[in-house]
Amino acid sequence: MDYMKTIEENVEKVIIGKNGVVKNILKGILAGGHILIEDIPGIGKTTLVKALAKSLNLSYSRIQFTPDLLPSDILGVSIYNQKEMNFEFRKGPVFANIVLADEINRTSPKTQAALLEVMEEAQVSEGNQQYVLEKPFFVMATQNPIEYEGTFNLPEAQLDRFMIRIKVGYPSAKDEVNILRNMREEIPIEKIGPVATKEEVMMLQRKTKEVKVSEEIFKYIVDIVKETRESKLFTLGASPRASIALMRISQAQALLQGRNYVIPEDVKDNAGMVLAHRLILSSYARGQGSNAYEALQVMVSSIEPPRMDG
Repeated sequence: MDYMKTIEENVEKVIIGKNGVVKNILKGILAGGHILIEDIPGIGKTTLVKALAKSLNLSYSRIQFTPDLLPSDILGVSIYNQKEMNFEFRKGPVFANIVLADEINRTSPKTQAALLEVMEEAQVSEGNQQYVLEKPFFVMATQNPIEYEGTFNLPEAQLDRFMIRIKVGYPSAKDEVNILRNMREEIPIEKIGPVATKEEVMMLQRKTKEVKVSEEIFKYIVDIVKETRESKLFTLGASPRASIALMRISQAQALLQGRNYVIPEDVKDNAGMVLAHRLILSSYARGQGSNAYEALQVMVSSIEPPRMDG
């Protein structure tokens, strides 16, 4: 897709050497899902989200999650207007197309839970009123996986609402030299502009849903998800929401590759980033020294993919 290539190239003016990461986030955007970016500080997670928001010309807000953050700081609050003698709802930073939930695991479970309705139903409830969020709507959250002091693990219900989890990783030595060269005299993100519109993003999301999925692919997705529930590697398997997410991401990959149909490789390529964060390892798998992603890859490779005739 020409649109997607242009967006990729624009973001890569800022995020150097991370084409695979940019592609994965674009899959999440095409599929209309929320994205969890988990990695160490200082590798460009926040910059990546800002670059996407600018490239797509979408409204953007950043929420710095801290232990004292309240649900009303995210969602908004009703304030009494003495002149009008009624309550007015003042919208919080969640009312944007892209919401960056920075260091989401640094706030309390009560505040984390304030995002559950927002992420599932794209609306905010205040008393008897519901305020619908403008489409497209994405929560892109970051968290640091190595710091435990002052952090709160995301509950399974919250993790399940993130369509994919990705890691950015360190740049190569060559790419890091290029980063230093780019940053010597200017800040690259200040020089990029929009290369798409909100309407084009929503059009691409509609096209993603139109990508054909055969009965064999439906069964392959269900076989993988069902095995996570029955395998001795996991004590908590993936939900039906995960099956839908895997289908949507597979459709997005097909569209990015210029196809209007899903093939087994689309499913297999994306199973890790869609499913691993939703699973809980068994004591048996932990004893083998595996993490959830590695155990899942072993499990997926044991499932026979369907043959796609024609």
